[in-house]
This record gives sequence, C-alpha cells and structure tokens, in this order.
Amino acid sequence: MDHKAWIRTLPPETLAALNETSDRAGLLHLAGHLGAILAVGAVIMAGLPGWWLLLPVQGVLLVFLFTLLHETVHFTPFRSRWLNIAAGYLAGAVLLIPPHWFRYYHLAHHRHTHDPARDPELAAPKPETWAQYAWHLTGLSVWRSSIATLLRNAAGRAREPFLPERARGRVRAEAVAMLAGYAGAAALSVSYGSFALLWLWVVPAILGQPFLRLYLLAEHGRCRHVANMFENTRTTFTSRAIRWLAWNMPYHTEHHALPTVPFHQLPALHALTRPHLQVTAAGYGAFHAEYRSSLGRKKEATP
Repeated sequence: MDHKAWIRTLPPETLAALNETSDRAGLLHLAGHLGAILAVGAVIMAGLPGWWLLLPVQGVLLVFLFTLLHETVHFTPFRSRWLNIAAGYLAGAVLLIPPHWFRYYHLAHHRHTHDPARDPELAAPKPETWAQYAWHLTGLSVWRSSIATLLRNAAGRAREPFLPERARGRVRAEAVAMLAGYAGAAALSVSYGSFALLWLWVVPAILGQPFLRLYLLAEHGRCRHVANMFENTRTTFTSRAIRWLAWNMPYHTEHHALPTVPFHQLPALHALTRPHLQVTAAGYGAFHAEYRSSLGRKKEATP
C-alpha cells in the first residue's frame, strides 16, 4: 500500500483531529527553543569559565530553527497565519534563508519528492565519496549557497523553475530587506565595538551547521526515487531531546505523507503509520554508519 492509498483508509474525523493546529502548542515549543538560545547566549556573554565550550551548543540550537522555518512553509506550527509568517522570518533571518523564496523551493520538494529531475533538493548531488561526505558535513557549501541566493534574489535574477513570475518582485524585496538588516546589524556592532553578534550568532551558526547536515541527510539519503512517500522518505527513531530540537521532524515519512499535520500531532500520526513505514533508521548514528559503508562504491540504479 502506498501513502495515498493508506490516507484514503483514514476516517474523516481522524484526519480532522490530526490536522488541528494550535497557537498554544506552537508558542510553548517556540518559547522553549528561544529560551534555550537566550539562556546559553547569556552564559556566553557573561564570559563564565568554559563559555567557549557552549558555542557549538548555541550553534545547534540556532541552526535547528531550520525545522521551524520548514514547518512555517506549511502554516502548521501555529493556528494564526501571522504567527507562522513571523516565526518564518525570524528563523530565516538567523539562517540566511529568505522565507518567501524558500516556501516555493520547499513546496516543489514536496510535489516532486526525490524525483531527480524536479526535486530542487537534489539539484546538488548527495555525497558519494569520503571527500564529498566530509565536505558536505562542514556545511560551508550551504552558507555559500545561501549567500549566493540572497545576492541573486536581491539583484532580481531569481529564475529557478519552481519560482513563479508573480513571486519575483516580493522575493527581490525580501532579499533586499534581509541584506539591509544584516548590514545594519554589522554597522551597529562596529560602531559600538561589540563582538556580541560574532559570539552569539556567526561563530555558533558555523559550528552548528554540521549537526544539521548530519540530521538532514537522513531524511531522504539512499531512499528510492519513487513517488510513494513510504519508500522515498525516512523516519529516524531517536531520542525525545532530538525530536524536541527538530520540532518532531524525525517523523519525516509521516510529515511527507500528510504535510498538513502540525508538528505536535506527528507522534499520533506516527502511531498510525508505523506498520506501513518501509524506510527507517534506528538512530542517526546507525544511518550514518550505513551511509558511510556505501561511500566509494559504484552507485546502483534505483527504480
């Protein structure tokens, strides 16, 4: 049974309950995530002994705002539309990802999941050698791509196939506003002789990006190039802490099967889909051990 056939077996009342969004659930989770960022940041700024050891911790907290940005594309973390938009811009600003542009990018990924010809996530090939794997995990190519996208969008040269003509004006204005905001923040830092942005954001985000790369590679890496979400997407069984950090997105097959289900309902959806899951991993360590074992081998044709 593929995911579409399985969805047709769900009673309407079950679907309605699963799709129920909540400002309260979203705000509580966001408060916890931002609270952790502020708490770790306060220790760093206080310069307490060993403060530098917290830089990667701060980085992980920051870069995993990507999972919030990812969810705001679907307008599911909160019931209120304005909260989804505001949270998306907050997360996008931290990660140098323009949210309106990203919405078209990510929805194209959902429409064409793991289709080599049309899924924009596959525009950059997944690592197939040890050197490519190591470079991928640095996250440096991600920052380079994000900066290039912002500059291209700001110049009015966004021409990706997933971006409709009607969106290009807003995409350009969004990029110009973001670049102006970064320039203003940098100017203020220089004028006050402050290194706060460097130690609270720039350095931690660079240090945290490899952890996000490790996490994201498991979502579709080594999955089959087919239309069935039960086969082209992976659910990773992991700790409660990582599920919290990633806004329950380790339940990724479930998310792709029903992307209208908010993060706080994904555990309930997982309970229903678990007997049908075809691609899973017993943790991120297990996934990467298997992935690394295939590096350098001749790639087999995937149906």
